[in-house]
Amino acid sequence: MAEEMLRIEGVSKSFGPTKANRDVNLILNKGTVLGLAGENGSGKSTLASMVCGMLKKDSGKFYKNGQVYNPFSPADAAKHGVAMVVQELGVIGNLSGVVNMFLGKMDKYKKGPLVDLAAMNRDAESVFEKWGLPKVPLDVAAGTLSIEQRKIMELARALITDPDFLVLDEISQALSQDNREVLYAFIKKFISLGRTILMVTHDLEEMVEICDEIAVLRDGVIVESKAAEKYSMNELKRLMIGREVSGDYYRDDWEESYQKEVILSVKNLNVPGKCENISFDLHKGEILAICGLSDAGIHEVGSAIFGLEEGRRGKVTAGSGHKEIQKPGDIIKTRGAYLSKDRDANGLMLDASIGDNLILPSARDLSGKGAFLSPVKARKLAQRASEAFEIKSTGLRHIVRRLSGGNKQKVNLSRWLIKDLDYIILDCPTRGVDIGVKAYIYSVLKKAKADGLGIIMISDELPEAMGMSDRILVMKNHQFAAMLSRNTDFTEDKIMEVML
Repeated sequence: MAEEMLRIEGVSKSFGPTKANRDVNLILNKGTVLGLAGENGSGKSTLASMVCGMLKKDSGKFYKNGQVYNPFSPADAAKHGVAMVVQELGVIGNLSGVVNMFLGKMDKYKKGPLVDLAAMNRDAESVFEKWGLPKVPLDVAAGTLSIEQRKIMELARALITDPDFLVLDEISQALSQDNREVLYAFIKKFISLGRTILMVTHDLEEMVEICDEIAVLRDGVIVESKAAEKYSMNELKRLMIGREVSGDYYRDDWEESYQKEVILSVKNLNVPGKCENISFDLHKGEILAICGLSDAGIHEVGSAIFGLEEGRRGKVTAGSGHKEIQKPGDIIKTRGAYLSKDRDANGLMLDASIGDNLILPSARDLSGKGAFLSPVKARKLAQRASEAFEIKSTGLRHIVRRLSGGNKQKVNLSRWLIKDLDYIILDCPTRGVDIGVKAYIYSVLKKAKADGLGIIMISDELPEAMGMSDRILVMKNHQFAAMLSRNTDFTEDKIMEVML
């Protein structure tokens, strides 16, 4: 007989008139992984946050190991063996990695007014070694680490308390393929010890593969819960969205198709220690994907083209006039755009309104008399972008921070795609969005391609790259490894062979 780790009985939570969770009932057994599926805004993170003491439930009960469990804070949850890796990056950027790992847990390291950093580093390293996690530099400011490194560090931080119940909220979509394999090995080891994982992920194939059971949330209600192998992909999508998902998810053609005109040219791009001798041309109407393992340098290529990487060498030109791009402003002048993988830190103004975020890239085009911003033009553009990209909110004054991940990304994309661009660089454009928003973004990109937009798609997900691109530039050890074509070379085995 399975032994219970956590029982959830009749749990509800509301935020004003919004009912985030309604009468949720679940049982999580020891030595198992339960996947929580649902669209953005379905109540997954709210439920996980209540289990971990980050939010207080309005009604219902939790039982852990047969005893009433009612955490009033994450620290209290940790005392009961419960830890969580949150969806959004949860680090303080100007503090070192090791200090971030032990925030709230430093009492044992205090020596009078000082803190024993050497002991903290030893204990941190032992966590990485115990669970087989890739090493992360802990002596540098956390804000200088990549998203992937920060997410691994957050996982290690959650494991410091040696929990027997772990919540993983959208961790895998921040990881490249090789580190996803490390994560899966960790999960296998963790549950082999009789511990339990509640896993939230938008990668449905991953969920079916990793989880023992899947519970589907829709509008805050559990609509189905059963063994993972009993679900089909179509059934999962239908239960999540409440209707059949029709139409093509990725492209339905298997021929590369783009125009001869080159709209962006990269020659011998170099950034010391990050990327070496990268050269390629992007054509009008082409989707060019860039893929590689965690240390390959794929994300640095995007920021280097944009002009953000110090010490950049090589030549990047755009447009029929072959104008050189040396700094971020040059991209905009050549009718281009760049969207970072970390939309919250490097893309959106989180504490500003949807309207202000939508008009910012077009501010120069919205001037009225005396070079001042025209309120009428600004409002019309923001309204047009919001409606065209189906941003779900209470209106243009809605603060961006309060949006779901999917709607944040819609704001991030729409404010650029509403402009008349020639090319755009997208770094992980579907990270942290649900299946419905993902399909919507792909449909937008397919239309943009058909309209002649050149798209560089940097992706950690091979199915996405294969499903959407005309060509894939594969990187290995910061260098160009191969250029593969849609009509002949697109198999996962072939791409992985080049990566490895």
